[in-house]
Amino acid sequence: MADHVVFLFDVDNTLIDNDRIIADMMRHLEQDIGAAPAKKYWEYFEEIRGELGYADYLGALQRYRINNPRDFHIVSVSRFLMNYHFANRLIPGSLDVLERSQQFGEIAILSDGDMVFQPLKVERSGLDDAVDGKVMIYIHKEQELDDVAARYPADHYVLIDDKIRILAAVKKVWGDRVTTVFPRQGHYATDLKEVAKYPAADVMIDRIDQMLEYDLARLRASTGKAL
Repeated sequence: MADHVVFLFDVDNTLIDNDRIIADMMRHLEQDIGAAPAKKYWEYFEEIRGELGYADYLGALQRYRINNPRDFHIVSVSRFLMNYHFANRLIPGSLDVLERSQQFGEIAILSDGDMVFQPLKVERSGLDDAVDGKVMIYIHKEQELDDVAARYPADHYVLIDDKIRILAAVKKVWGDRVTTVFPRQGHYATDLKEVAKYPAADVMIDRIDQMLEYDLARLRASTGKAL
């Protein structure tokens, strides 16, 4: 292994089952505001994601409120999000993987998203404590690699992310300086057409907990291999 290695972990569908969070929210929306208004909320959500480049659930609620100022049912949806038990949605084995990775290097969260809901998710799930507060949340993390390297200098990086697009973008910039690990979890990772657009990751796994069975000291030399 290199002298100093930093493991960079994504959050959504890498350490947390974000697809289940969304499914829970969709059910709650329909129950509280109805199917048609819920559909309108998701339209606002997609609009904002197109404008900002990241998911902003609270921003979509605010846009819904602006366009529907007399619909007070939306307040309960805000409470639902702010009080959600994110720790219950940790992917099995994720905290164990973080703990084990610490034996081989430094660990940090590398995520993207808004500045309210995403930090809340990281804190309430216990991930913030698990990485000793080493959390980076950007708008487009693949565009901020110089800042990542400045904050966490390393001889080598290991990036674990469910989005093959992100892994490919980081590999293009950092090259042999990074080992990319692709956990095939969640709707992005299982979208075969999307995955086929990009080069394969250095290491492919079906579940994050498979990292517990892997010789992490070998990750620096892994290229295009499944665990």
